[in-house]
Amino acid sequence: MLFRNSKRKWLLVIGLIMLVGLLAGCAPVNHTVDTEDLTEGNFWEKNVVYYFAITLDTFADWMGGSYVLAILLLTIVVRTLILPLTIKQYRSSKAMQALQPQMAEIKKKYKDNPQKQQEETMKLFQTHQVNPMAGCLPLIVQMPVFIALYNAIYWNQDIRTEKLFGIVLGEPSPWYFLPVLAAATTFIQSKMMQKTQTQAAPGMGIILTIFPVLIFVMSLSFPAALPMYWVFSNIYTIVQNYFLYVRSSDKGKKEVLAK
Repeated sequence: MLFRNSKRKWLLVIGLIMLVGLLAGCAPVNHTVDTEDLTEGNFWEKNVVYYFAITLDTFADWMGGSYVLAILLLTIVVRTLILPLTIKQYRSSKAMQALQPQMAEIKKKYKDNPQKQQEETMKLFQTHQVNPMAGCLPLIVQMPVFIALYNAIYWNQDIRTEKLFGIVLGEPSPWYFLPVLAAATTFIQSKMMQKTQTQAAPGMGIILTIFPVLIFVMSLSFPAALPMYWVFSNIYTIVQNYFLYVRSSDKGKKEVLAK
């Protein structure tokens, strides 16, 4: 069971990397589309990308024409909407932590019988209604959002030509500034949750470690607006993780010491 869950996580990450790579490689050069023209496109364009594009246009109008602020506002909205999934992920991680002593006992008791070990671990999860794959939910939900946002940004002429401190949002970031910032904030938010996640699911530790590197590599070729979205999203996540992981952990330690 544990092996299968770890394998699924690896397949998920590899699949996401290939999907994003394909997306980056297949994007037409200097191709722009008016937002309304998306309604005449394929299923994905008219049913998903169109609504992200119109939302960005609307937010930009609210922000005096600034697509930087529009992307920031969209990031806050998206991250807030998936907050219930993040809280579910956190609770699942805490539940897995609580089951670690029992899982260790099962592993010790059936150390010579891997199949029985997996069966008993599965029963333990079912009894306590714990889903080891719950930690992947926020990542799975965010990928369609990221891909739709990628299309909405790449095809929008106003976004592609807007500048922030001399950085053109429709072109790869010069001086590696945004890729480094995106990777650094990804690393910080990963480290904040790594202890809990690796205790709950050992395979997640490797994934959380390599993810900042992947973000950096992909950000090198993506339009600067995409790593900027990652930076905004990561800052939101860092604040969120502070309250979920760091502050709650410190509070738990104080309660233990008080006893």
